[in-house]
Amino acid sequence: MNNSLVTKVSNPMADDAKYSEQLLLRGAVNGDRAALKAIYGHYIGYLTAVCSRYIANDEDVKDILQECFIKIFSSLKNFEYRGAGSLKGWMARIVINEALSFMRSNNRLVFTELTGAEADIAYEEPDTDQIPPSVIHQLICDLPTGYRTIFNLYVIEGRTHRDIAAMLNIKESTSASQLHRAKAMLAIKIRQYQSSLEPVSI
Repeated sequence: MNNSLVTKVSNPMADDAKYSEQLLLRGAVNGDRAALKAIYGHYIGYLTAVCSRYIANDEDVKDILQECFIKIFSSLKNFEYRGAGSLKGWMARIVINEALSFMRSNNRLVFTELTGAEADIAYEEPDTDQIPPSVIHQLICDLPTGYRTIFNLYVIEGRTHRDIAAMLNIKESTSASQLHRAKAMLAIKIRQYQSSLEPVSI
């Protein structure tokens, strides 16, 4: 998918340029409750968006994030700050891993084996410049779980098929075929959305 799509989905909220995560991190590691509260307040929206790319049910998202923040706050002392954005990225990885673990434990991570014809289906990437980020997010969420998971890991998180295969205990070829089908299905959904906005001729 094009870069505008990735930007819309992966960065639903812009970071405040004046915000110093390093300063808050130092306070949080020292047990400053105000710093912990500030970290939670600053990142909860972003991490909710990350988790909801994988988990459809809002209550499940809340439960997963609760577990994630317990892990995050208990592990902050071991976190190595590597510059602006490193804390945000580290927390996002924890959320993604927890979401995948949740899906595995609840038998929700299902991958459909594709036939040759299905795996080779052709598609053209649609123009998404005029589509709101919230719509793109919902269209991705409407994909079957396996397609959606691999699409997010590969397109949004930048993982390789080798990484995904190891994370999900599947073959690299399965990751590649599921991604191809996910992109094709998403392209169809985007075109259907665009068609719904076109004026009806009388």
